[in-house]
Amino acid sequence: MSAARAEPVHIGEHLRQWRLRRHLSQLDLAGDAEISTRHLSFVETGRATPSRDMVLKLAERLNVPLRERNVLLVAAGFAPAFPQRALDDPALKSAREAIDLMLRAHEPNPALAYDRHWNLVSANRMVLPILAGVSQHLLTPPVNIMRLAFHPEALAPRTVNVAEWCGHLLDRVRQQCEVTADPGLIKLYDELKAYPIPARSVPLSPDSVAIPFKLRLGGDVLSFMSATMIFGTPVDVTLSELALEAMFPADEFTAERMRGLAAGLQ
Repeated sequence: MSAARAEPVHIGEHLRQWRLRRHLSQLDLAGDAEISTRHLSFVETGRATPSRDMVLKLAERLNVPLRERNVLLVAAGFAPAFPQRALDDPALKSAREAIDLMLRAHEPNPALAYDRHWNLVSANRMVLPILAGVSQHLLTPPVNIMRLAFHPEALAPRTVNVAEWCGHLLDRVRQQCEVTADPGLIKLYDELKAYPIPARSVPLSPDSVAIPFKLRLGGDVLSFMSATMIFGTPVDVTLSELALEAMFPADEFTAERMRGLAAGLQ
């Protein structure tokens, strides 16, 4: 996967690229958007100029990220529709408070929030013990949590099932690249692939319900399952790209160990 891509010349080329990315025919997209295939063809070739409402409707049907919907609107000659605020903007105060509340409420287990490029935005106290021993240069902002998982000076040497866990993470980033076509994500994906992570070889047990994250901490092996949460109906670009990752103990030993670590942080 390469970050290099030809920049579309007009709105029609933008739309065509997103349609092909979604593996849709003109007939499929025209039917979803309730327009004629002929009109869609004219739009894609530049023979017809779509209205603002049409651009937004096609972007919705194509599941285009909010950031890229703004790009489509500008390419069609319209102003962006979706604001992009800094996280400290007063308009995002309630969202920041919700994130902080969820992070604190998840203790004594680790939880963190990150942006579209997997850069750390916030974390609860229980992430710190897990990061013990990570090289300091990897903890200098912006801290990329994918890089922490793969880097030989970070968590990879202490991850017991590093092939399965990092293989799972790499699949997630690849899927995000396909969905968003984000050059920054594609660059990150290429970087992660270059790290010396062994190939997955052991099939999952039929009793498995999820790929665990198994990490050595001191003389113990802690096992976690992860869950990802996003805001359901964002209309702000920044908010739409935030995600919260919560780690849950996969066994009672890990749950007990995390309670002990939390007590030590009081």
